[in-house]
Amino acid sequence: MGLQRYIVNFPRLSPGLLDAWRAVPSRVVADALGCGHVVAPGIRSCAPGTRLCGQARTVTPMPGDNSVLLTACSLAEPGDVVVVGGAGLETVAVAGEWVTRSCKSRGLGGLVIDGAVRDLREIRALGFPVFAKGAVPRAPHRAVGGKMDLPVMVGGVAVSPGDLLVGDDDGVAVVPLLAAEEALRQCQDRMARLEHLPDRPPERLILEIGAKDRPLPTPIASALPLLTALALPDPDLFDFPAAH
Repeated sequence: MGLQRYIVNFPRLSPGLLDAWRAVPSRVVADALGCGHVVAPGIRSCAPGTRLCGQARTVTPMPGDNSVLLTACSLAEPGDVVVVGGAGLETVAVAGEWVTRSCKSRGLGGLVIDGAVRDLREIRALGFPVFAKGAVPRAPHRAVGGKMDLPVMVGGVAVSPGDLLVGDDDGVAVVPLLAAEEALRQCQDRMARLEHLPDRPPERLILEIGAKDRPLPTPIASALPLLTALALPDPDLFDFPAAH
């Protein structure tokens, strides 16, 4: 097996910060940070109703092989989310009941796979958060290898070791590690405003969400200038009040 593991010492988010993030839906992350932080919609929860929130440990397997995934699941710390940059390969499953059961027993935070799984019924029964592109019966190889703890692409989004992943029935959002605290403030501000919206007909409510007195999100340029420069613009910046 040719395994390339890179030693990374990314900062660990505090338990309090992670607890606060667990209350944030993926849709709020998308609203606050923009669609460039949302994984492609084909990667969905295998067990509807499950939710993941944790820092990433990344792997890039050789096509059709899951040996590096097994290694990552053994080395990841409790709460970590193992992220597989599988290039969207759906003809071979890289995880199933056995991998899912092992991750759950070790207290990991979840699996996000840009590829396929199998044993879908058993995964759902375990209730462990597994997000994947599809399911297929074909089993993987376990002798080729891959790379661990390098940046990977998952559903069109770059994920680095330590980045925060938030997943629920709507999909998966990625929060850059260095922006986790600032992004949380943005998300909490948006959630607070939604809680205090008046109970009015939807037509009027939609207009008021885009009204001029709504505060715009604070950019995360101070934390990640390059990422902000490359990110897609926040769609909220194009919301204009209706003309009268």
